Amino acid sequence: MSTFYQQQSANRRNSFLLAFLVVALLAALGASIGYVLTADPTGALVVTAGAVVFGAILSAGSYFSGDRLVLAASGARPVDEASAPQLTNVVRELSIAAGIPMPKLYLIDDSAPNAFATGRDPEHASVAVTSGLLEKLDREELQGVIAHELSHVRNYDIRFTLLVGVLVGSIALLADMYLRVSFWSAVGRRGSRGGGRSEGAGLGAIMAVVAIVLAILAPIIGRLVQMAVSRQREYLADASAVELTRNPYGLERALAVIASDQEVLEVANRATQHLYFTNPIKKFEKRASGLFSTHPPIVDRVNRLRELTSRPPLGSEEIAGLSGLD
Repeated sequence: MSTFYQQQSANRRNSFLLAFLVVALLAALGASIGYVLTADPTGALVVTAGAVVFGAILSAGSYFSGDRLVLAASGARPVDEASAPQLTNVVRELSIAAGIPMPKLYLIDDSAPNAFATGRDPEHASVAVTSGLLEKLDREELQGVIAHELSHVRNYDIRFTLLVGVLVGSIALLADMYLRVSFWSAVGRRGSRGGGRSEGAGLGAIMAVVAIVLAILAPIIGRLVQMAVSRQREYLADASAVELTRNPYGLERALAVIASDQEVLEVANRATQHLYFTNPIKKFEKRASGLFSTHPPIVDRVNRLRELTSRPPLGSEEIAGLSGLD
């Protein structure tokens, strides 16, 4: 049996290890490409630093205005205590429990139950829920979902995943640039006369092969690591939600209700799916991609919650009812 404090520690540790893996992958790719292009060890540092700086510049706009873009793309409209009294009341009480400012509240007119939090820090946070979430969940279940989303805010998950996203984007940018340069260089050599061999080609040829292999595999590995980080932060938010509500049952029931609901959230897409409480893109949809799933399986999340109350894991019938949708 594990406590939510143990789960929090393990998930934070796993998240930072995965982030370190992305940094190491970027460094290895930059080192190999820089050496091939410049035949100088310092070239690796220049190429790597250039890619990271460029990626950071591109992501700066997302950091300061990404939440507004996500809310607009989701068709979310602001609500207040008069238009959504229960939601406002639940968010206010849990914000006090979490020790963070109350976020701005938004409603998405969609019958599929789901929610997400966005913003760069607790002072600039927003929580959006669907109308289906308010209609299909009772108060305890709603508290579980809101506590999960406020945990994302309190744990700075948006900022953390943004950092990982910048690094993964830098890897993809660096790999694409090198593959394009390699292609056109090969075309030029093929069109040149003689194709003379360079001196000391041994190490250069090895590094060229290493660079090409990394350029092909690094973006895929980086994307997989990014998805793994997202999953670890979901586990962390679940454990933190239990810390806030002291009630794992509400969150567990909410997961079951949302996972078994077959309504499709049309406004969600692959760029925003990682933000939601559960994966809004169901497995039966054509746009689904199991390889790059941003969320842990619902069964795993429920079983972790059951560990907190010393209950047995889900049985085969219960698993069958939850599998296949998330």
